[in-house]
Amino acid sequence: MADEAVFLSVVIPVYNEEPRIQNTLDQALAYLESFAHPWELVLADDGSVDTSRELIVPYVARCPNIRLLTLPHRGKGGAVKQGMLAATGRFRLMCDADLSVPIEQVERLLEAALEGVDVALGSREGEGGRRIGEPEGRHVMGRVYNLMVRLLAVPGLKDTQCGFKCYRGEAASLLFGAQTLDGFGFDVEVLYLARKSSMTLREIGVDWYYREHSKVRPVRDALKMGLDLLRMRWRHRNTGKL
Repeated sequence: MADEAVFLSVVIPVYNEEPRIQNTLDQALAYLESFAHPWELVLADDGSVDTSRELIVPYVARCPNIRLLTLPHRGKGGAVKQGMLAATGRFRLMCDADLSVPIEQVERLLEAALEGVDVALGSREGEGGRRIGEPEGRHVMGRVYNLMVRLLAVPGLKDTQCGFKCYRGEAASLLFGAQTLDGFGFDVEVLYLARKSSMTLREIGVDWYYREHSKVRPVRDALKMGLDLLRMRWRHRNTGKL
């Protein structure tokens, strides 16, 4: 990697992504290699038990801008936390391994980040946002969960669970350093902490494509995330600004 400071870090959590990780890396690199500023790609492997790591290693060997973190299995939240804390970019993008939001749409989020927004959230419900191919049942459950989130944690945000968010580097270090949840509920915890710290949040509409083989189990994970909301409120009940 060049000595020049990293402008954009792309952090991708990986867990048993053997069927698609090569395609994901090919798509990400096709965009990043033409990106106008210095970048890095941080792959946080959450204890995969398939060949994900072996498939990633040749990319790391070929490209000094790619780093692989080998972590014990703790959950998506734990992997994202470690990836964000290891990243060095002025701006840090969290991006799902299935690229359900095309990576080039980071440019929509960077516009807000460059204006000084601490957390730019890719939103399927924001102006211009689209959900493409999502089963109706999953959509309904997602909206029910969002209602719980607005009541218990971050009022006013229409979509906290889209896995496409851009953080200012300083904000990422503070927020993920204080994160305690390792499961899917980590998104809400981080946004809750951002609000408590008076950071600026802005939802930006993105195109989101439903992918088969999602790691999300709608009923089971929705219940777990609901319990995580209560744990989060309890753990941070006396927390002030970070």
